[in-house]
Amino acid sequence: MIGGMMRILMVGRGVIATIHGQVLQEAGHHVEFLVRPGRTREYGAHVRTDLVDGRQGLLGRRRRTTFATRLRESVEPGDGFDLVVLSVWHHRLREAVASLAPVVGSATVLVLGNVWDDPVAAVAPLPADQVVFGFPGAGGGFDGDGVLHGALLRSVVLGSSGTPGDRRAPEVRTTLQQAGLVVRDEPDMRGWLWSHFVMDAGMFSQALTSGGLAAMIGDRRALRGAFLTSRELLPVLAARGVDIGRHRGATTPARFPGMSAASAAWATRLLPIARASLAAHTDPHAAEPRAVLEDMLATARALGIATPRLERSAEGLSPASAAR
Repeated sequence: MIGGMMRILMVGRGVIATIHGQVLQEAGHHVEFLVRPGRTREYGAHVRTDLVDGRQGLLGRRRRTTFATRLRESVEPGDGFDLVVLSVWHHRLREAVASLAPVVGSATVLVLGNVWDDPVAAVAPLPADQVVFGFPGAGGGFDGDGVLHGALLRSVVLGSSGTPGDRRAPEVRTTLQQAGLVVRDEPDMRGWLWSHFVMDAGMFSQALTSGGLAAMIGDRRALRGAFLTSRELLPVLAARGVDIGRHRGATTPARFPGMSAASAAWATRLLPIARASLAAHTDPHAAEPRAVLEDMLATARALGIATPRLERSAEGLSPASAAR
C-alpha cells in the first residue's frame, strides 16, 4: 500500500466486481480486473454503468458513467496486490480459490458474496488468516450492449466472527469506507450468509414460476410465495446449527411473509433503488439461481427436512438438476 492507496485485484468483471471496482477506483485506489483468457479483447478498456447509487441519499441517485478498466488475464505472486476481492457465483468459489491460492501472496482476500459451505472450509487452500468474509449491497445485470444496469446500496456487511482473518478486517473496513460505503459488522457471518442463502432460494424458486425476478417487481402474491418458500427452509438453518434468533433481520420476510410481501411489492414498484436490482434478472434458469436451488434442495434432502414448495419448484429445473 502506497500513501493510503491500495493495489486491488477484482476477480472477474461481473456485476459485483464491476460496481465495487468502480467505486474503489473513484476513491483513489489502483484497481485491476482479473478476467479469463481472451476476455480482455471482448470486454474492452471501458465499461458503461447505469446505477441507482444509494450512497447519494436515502432513495439513491441515478448515475450514468463510463469508466476505464485495467484488465489482466493472469496474476503472479510478486504482482504486489494488497487486496483481492473475490465475488464469484457460490458454486464457482472453490474453483476460484484453487486458482488464486498459488498466486495470492500476502494479499488480503475479501470474499464478497454467497457461501453455502462452511465459509472457512470453502476457501481452503487459501491461508485462513488472510481471508475476510463480506456481503455486498448491490445487484443488477448487463444488457445486450454491455451496459451494467443495477443498484448500489449504501451498506456492506463484513464478518467479525472469530475467524483467523479477522485481524485484517479493519484494513478492509477502512478501504470500503473510503469508497463511501457504510460497513455493518456481523459477529456470526456464517449464520448470516446461510440465512441470506435461504432467502435467495425462496426468491429464485418463485422466479421459476413467475418467469424471472424482474417479473416479480410489484407483485405481492409472487413475493409472498417466495417468502413462504424461505419460511419452510428455516428448519434447514436450524439443523445446520444457525441460531435464527440472531438473524431476525435477515429472516424477517420468511417469518412474516404476508406483511413483508406487501412492503416489498410497494418498494419494488415505487422505489428505483429497490427495483433496479431485480429488473435485470429476466432469466430464472441462469447458472447461479439454478445452483442455489440445487444445493438447497440437496441439503434439505440430506437432512431429511420436508420442503414441498421447494420440491415443486425443482420440477421447473431440468430432470438432471432436479435429481441431484
